[in-house]
Amino acid sequence: MSIEIKRPELEALIQQRLHSGAFETVEDVLFDALEIQREREAWLQENREAISAKIERGLAQLDREEGIPGNNLRERLAADKAAWLKDRSDP
Repeated sequence: MSIEIKRPELEALIQQRLHSGAFETVEDVLFDALEIQREREAWLQENREAISAKIERGLAQLDREEGIPGNNLRERLAADKAAWLKDRSDP
């Protein structure tokens, strides 16, 4: 199989990964990206019900005017994301 990369930003990302030393070939970069995508899709599938329940709970709270102001929500989401990324990177 031959793949032609036409988007310069995609080629730059691949080159960045190669220059990092973490990957030896373009195939390694692509395999890793596709594996991460597969894992993300599996996680979403496994957690679909919990995610839907949280969305429903949030919508019900908004209906009861129990919402969080936008700025507070953004800060909370950023903190949650940082904690999640830290947990993923810790061995």
